[in-house]
Amino acid sequence: MSSASVASYIDHTLLKPTAKAADIDRLCEEAMQYGFAAVCVPPCYVSRARQYLQGSRVKVATVVGFPLGYATIETKLAEAKQAMGEGADELDMVMNLSALFSGDEAYLRREIETILPVVHDGSKILKLIIESGILSEDQIRFCCNLYGNYPVDFLKTSTGFAEKGASLEAVKLMRSLLPENIQIKASGGIRHYEQVRQYLEAGATRIGCSAGVAIMQEAIQQV
Repeated sequence: MSSASVASYIDHTLLKPTAKAADIDRLCEEAMQYGFAAVCVPPCYVSRARQYLQGSRVKVATVVGFPLGYATIETKLAEAKQAMGEGADELDMVMNLSALFSGDEAYLRREIETILPVVHDGSKILKLIIESGILSEDQIRFCCNLYGNYPVDFLKTSTGFAEKGASLEAVKLMRSLLPENIQIKASGGIRHYEQVRQYLEAGATRIGCSAGVAIMQEAIQQV
């Protein structure tokens, strides 16, 4: 795998609450330098990233209902609409984990049925975060079986803010259960090139990480 192909799978991410405008500019510059798939930035920086990346192939991603997922459907919808209006190409939305743990499947269906069509009507990408690190295997299976019935673009493992992030076991399980049209984004705790390679082999097609530059430096040395 060439270093360029490695970069094409990475969402170069900065979601710390202390992120400054200059940090976002640097993130965008690095994304263009290495050819990352996207930058993933806080909602308040979407328009800045969009302007900085104008004319480049790097996409702008942001988060919705982040990081806990229990915002109301109406709030998430408003966040999604604003982000798209300010130039976001891709939305990483946390599912309502409280509804999942309460066994409220009807709520989860209303959430995805409300928000996904709006995102797709805007020709944007939705990555749905299930926070696999805090779910049981049965709960991961439930999520895959539920969302596999919808044209979700990606199921994403983690926010990176829970006590556990991505795992190869979760990605392999998700890939075995999801239809081929739903891709997988692995994120949370991915810091090294070898991890990226393993997650791609396990079935992920996008990697979310804040260590993109370090990963690329490792990749250049190894490939």
